[in-house]
Amino acid sequence: MLALIPPVSSIGALAFHRSLPVPLLLRRAPPLARSLMAFSTDPAAVEEKVEAEDEALPTAVAGAGAGDWGDVSHEEWRRWGTSSPLPAAVAGVIHELLEMEAAAGEKMRFGGVGSKLKGNFKDVEDKKHRAVYERLADSDQKLQYFSARQIGCRLLGCRGYLCQKCWLPTEDCMCTNIVPCNLWKGMKFWLYMHPKDFLRQNNTGKLLWQVFGIQAAQLCLFGIQEHEDIMWDAFQSSGKGKISVLYPNKSTTPKSVKDLEFDGLSLTADLHESLQDEPFNFVLLDGTWSNSAALYRRLKERWTAIWGDEDIPCISLSTLSASVMHKLRPQPAWDRTCTAAAAAGLLWELNLRPELSAFEFEKQAEAVECSLDILLDALTARRVRLGRSITRKQRHNRNCI
Repeated sequence: MLALIPPVSSIGALAFHRSLPVPLLLRRAPPLARSLMAFSTDPAAVEEKVEAEDEALPTAVAGAGAGDWGDVSHEEWRRWGTSSPLPAAVAGVIHELLEMEAAAGEKMRFGGVGSKLKGNFKDVEDKKHRAVYERLADSDQKLQYFSARQIGCRLLGCRGYLCQKCWLPTEDCMCTNIVPCNLWKGMKFWLYMHPKDFLRQNNTGKLLWQVFGIQAAQLCLFGIQEHEDIMWDAFQSSGKGKISVLYPNKSTTPKSVKDLEFDGLSLTADLHESLQDEPFNFVLLDGTWSNSAALYRRLKERWTAIWGDEDIPCISLSTLSASVMHKLRPQPAWDRTCTAAAAAGLLWELNLRPELSAFEFEKQAEAVECSLDILLDALTARRVRLGRSITRKQRHNRNCI
């Protein structure tokens, strides 16, 4: 397979060469064709186990006094990387947890992978949330509750522990090393993120809004109705011809970047105001590979409900190379990569199109690759300081295709 090698003089070269009670307002989404319960039947145990050491919060300090700050405000919510208001279902879950804490007279404690509740409070809350879940007859409401609870627990458990911008422990914050860059205004990234990847320290999707800003790379959380509505409203405004999902869909033959049609592009106009209407929307599925399948199914079903088409437009990359994050977050195969590396690959391939060469996609791709290097260095330094291994057992046995 051909690999696109950045120039040695670029800041991205280093990255390449190193890689040789029922919550409030649970609402119905537009009717879908079939059940969406795949999210609860596949725990992706293997993928989560291999990352457990990176994500484990020390129980003694994680979430200490989380409830002392009270409910999560809109301002606190936005500091985690989103411009949306605090979702009603998430606010409902958090309020319920705080009420349970007050009634129990016992502080909530969080720890381990995903900021999970610990101790006696966990047992009580677990029985209560399971009872709520079972009372919800609608599969979409079950998904909303699952997602809201995941996100609510992570928000409370990471208070005072993680940096709200880079999602790393405050002593390992890498924010001052990230160099912002402007994304071409004719395109927009959507980070469609599984709730189990929200606030995950080795998540790479967060790098895109750190580099390009929260408007150019917008977070959309799976199962959070407000987020999904915002994303689909933008899609309908842009039109179905300006939406592409970066996903190796096996049921159809995905298009490549060469096949994308940029109607309305005027290279004689100002480079940053060259489109006559809405930007092109590129959707990145941000989660483990098993969870990404559920993300894709939900996208496809809503696409069909809105436009009636069976297949959502997917594109695949022809120049994909292994990400530096393979060292700490191995992928199931060499032909799969992390979210930020996929975004960088897309930008590199856009740069290869002659009619788009003036839009500085090379500079944007290098900025993402540089941020991946910075994240890898921060995670590696943390593991060394804690006496953990900085290499992982390979999880694949075949070459890139």
